[in-house]
Amino acid sequence: MMRPPEHSVRPARRTRGERTADSRQLILDATLDCLFEDGYARTTTVTIQTRAGVSRGRLLHHFPHRDGLLVAACQHLASRHLAEMQTWVSGTLDPDCPDAARLDRAVGLLWSTFRQPYFWGAVELWTAARTDPGLRATLQPEERRLGTAIRHVVDAMFGGSITAAPGYPTVRELLFTSMRGVALTYAFDQRDPERDPHLPMWRAAARTLLAADPPATRPNDRRRP
Repeated sequence: MMRPPEHSVRPARRTRGERTADSRQLILDATLDCLFEDGYARTTTVTIQTRAGVSRGRLLHHFPHRDGLLVAACQHLASRHLAEMQTWVSGTLDPDCPDAARLDRAVGLLWSTFRQPYFWGAVELWTAARTDPGLRATLQPEERRLGTAIRHVVDAMFGGSITAAPGYPTVRELLFTSMRGVALTYAFDQRDPERDPHLPMWRAAARTLLAADPPATRPNDRRRP
């Protein structure tokens, strides 16, 4: 008995908006790869176009200016990483765990953000912006907007009872600046970040300053009235 001919199902044609979104994604991904691997000076629109596999016209249609493209690529990856950080809050941080344990976990997660490609792409842009007023003007508002979003997510990681501590904003900024400085040394001194000696220091300092796990007071330590 002959079988009826099988008719292949043609895939649905993508809309113009979908094709545009795909091209933009290719360009942003290629830009970040170039920035991360080659650095700011060697990341040109030609190298980005080649890596993305798009035409010159399509590249310029999405991003007429190189600096705007570089900033957009870093911000794009950072926004995606922020979404991942939000899943950490719901997926890896137990809201009922003791504050000290949550603090230790949150400090470790915060440290991991300084090992992401976004961080090194941002470092390339920050360094170049020091002597490039145009890049600096493009970068500053985006970095401020992103910084606000990052702080909101980090606050959720630490949790309400920890962020309610009077010293929390100061501790958060100290962690940010210290971790950023230590992360920069990895540019020339690669090592295991999970075993970095600063990690226990950050945790101990945060515990002490926020009194998340205060030592028990012994009777003979109490002052007489």
